Amino acid sequence: MVVLTEPDTDHLPIINNSCKSPSFFNDIPVIDLSKPDSKNLIVKACEEFGFFKVVNHDVPMEFISKLESEAIKFFSSPLSEKLKAGPADPFGYGNKQIGQSGDIGWVEYILLSTNCEFNYQKFASVLGVNPESIRAAVNDYVSAVKKMSCEILEKLAEGLKIHPTNVFSKLLKDEKSDSVFRLNHYPQCPDIQEFNVKNLIGFGEHTDPQIISVLRSNNTSGLQILLKNGNWFSVPPDQNSFFINVGDSLQVMTNGRFKSVKHRVLTNTLKSRLSMIYFGGPPLSEKIAPLPSLMEGEESSLYKEFTWFEYKKSAFKSRLAENRLTLFEKFGAS
Repeated sequence: MVVLTEPDTDHLPIINNSCKSPSFFNDIPVIDLSKPDSKNLIVKACEEFGFFKVVNHDVPMEFISKLESEAIKFFSSPLSEKLKAGPADPFGYGNKQIGQSGDIGWVEYILLSTNCEFNYQKFASVLGVNPESIRAAVNDYVSAVKKMSCEILEKLAEGLKIHPTNVFSKLLKDEKSDSVFRLNHYPQCPDIQEFNVKNLIGFGEHTDPQIISVLRSNNTSGLQILLKNGNWFSVPPDQNSFFINVGDSLQVMTNGRFKSVKHRVLTNTLKSRLSMIYFGGPPLSEKIAPLPSLMEGEESSLYKEFTWFEYKKSAFKSRLAENRLTLFEKFGAS
C-alpha cells in the first residue's frame, strides 16, 4: 500500500455520513465503435449525459498494461523519491494539491505534456525508475488513445451532419495541440469512520475544460458523475473500456447542445485506484466559438468567442467546482 500521509480532515474535503451513499448508475451509454450506428449513439449520449463508455476500441491492451506497470512502479516508490519528480509546475509529480487555487484531495499524480519534446529527465533521479521506460509507455498509450479520440470526434461530427468531419479531430491532430496526459493515483484511504465522516474526496467535483477527455482506470470504484436531476451516481469500474467526457470547449462549439459533465472521485478504504486520462485540447491560439453549421434558424450564440489560451488561463485561476464558462456566456455580459 502506498501512503501519502495520515488524513487531515480539517483540510481535506469530505462527504458527511448523513448523505446517502450514491448508488451505481447502470444506464451509462455503451458505444461499440465497430457498429455503423455508433455515430448517432455518440451524439445521443453527448446530448443526454455528456458521458459514455466505449467498447471494441483499437487501443492495444499491451499498451495499457505496460503503462499501468510503469505507473505502479513509480507510485510505489517512497514519497521522498517521488518528490524528486516534482513539484508540478505544471508538469511533474504532485501530491494532494490540485492546481494553484487551493483545491486539495486524497490523490497523487503525474501531469505530462503530450508534446514530443517534453523532457522526462524529471524522473531520472527517482530511484528505481527509468525515465525512458515511462516515456515509451506514455507515448505508445497516448498515441493509441489520441487516434481513438479522433475517431470518436469524427463519428460525432458525422452524426451531427457536419462537413468536413474533421472539424473537431483536426484540433487534436494539429502539431500545436495543447493536449495533456494525467496519471492519478488514489491510495487506499485509512478507515476514517472514527472521524464521523463517510468519504474523503479524492478529486473534487469539476468539469474538464478541453474538448474531450478519455479515462481508463483499474477495477476500483470511486468515479461519480452528476446527472441532470442533480443526483450523484457512481460509475461501475471497467478496466477494459474507456469512459469519455464532453469538455467545456465542446460544449461551447455545440452552443450548449452538449453539456460538459461534472464529475468527482471519492476515496476507497479497501484498495487503491489508478486512472489514466488523456485531455484532448486545441492549439493555444485556436478560437473557440459555436459552429455556424450547428446554429438553427434564428438561434444566437450563447457564448462569446475566446481563444483556448484565454479560457485555459481563466480556468486554472478558478476553483475546481466553479462554473468556468460563466465568464464567457453572452447573457452574463453587461
